Amino acid sequence: MSNIEYGDYVKFSFFKARPSWRLLEPSGKAQLSEELVSAIQEAGKETGSPLSSFSAVGTRSDVDLLLFQSAPSIEAFHSTAVAINRTEAAAHFDQPHSYLSLRRKTRYKHGGGNPEVERKDKRYFIVYPMTKTRPWYGLSLEDRQQMMNDHFRIGHGYPGVTINTTYSFGIDDPEFVVAFETDDPSEFVSLVMDLREVPGSQFTASETPIFTTLRMPLPEALQAIG
Repeated sequence: MSNIEYGDYVKFSFFKARPSWRLLEPSGKAQLSEELVSAIQEAGKETGSPLSSFSAVGTRSDVDLLLFQSAPSIEAFHSTAVAINRTEAAAHFDQPHSYLSLRRKTRYKHGGGNPEVERKDKRYFIVYPMTKTRPWYGLSLEDRQQMMNDHFRIGHGYPGVTINTTYSFGIDDPEFVVAFETDDPSEFVSLVMDLREVPGSQFTASETPIFTTLRMPLPEALQAIG
């Protein structure tokens, strides 16, 4: 096996509330929300991998909530799912999208990031799965590096956008799951438009669905669904 640096596994779990959730009496809904929040927080503590929550209310019609978790093993995601399924609130939610991936060191030299940009949690979290065409993997590493250099050059022109690339080869349907963090979605729109014009873009087979979400505490995200 080649000497590759691996990081944590990551899980993107998207939930959609059923109509029954909105029909609940306020007091009953509040009780179920408290139970769900408690179960998710406890699962994060027990696995040593707390979850981050994001709201998709107002940005997507097929999802309301994103739960993001990073852990050294896939078993942590299993434990979290079991904890959620055991709550009464679980009967009122579907999970239309779910992605499993892994952090690992890229094989491409990217020239480093911008040292002047402070890494911090940003307001918007934009997530989508991506798959390359098979001809991409038939190119030499040198040719692929040259095309990736265009991506890195353009990306460095948008220091307010942070990219997180994770790998799903063999463990989920897409090849990558990418997540962008930004405080200004319009800047991200410009970034993506610029990336469409580089030669490497012709080797993208798919990069949908795209989920634009807002970082939000879980209790507040559940209230937004109400």
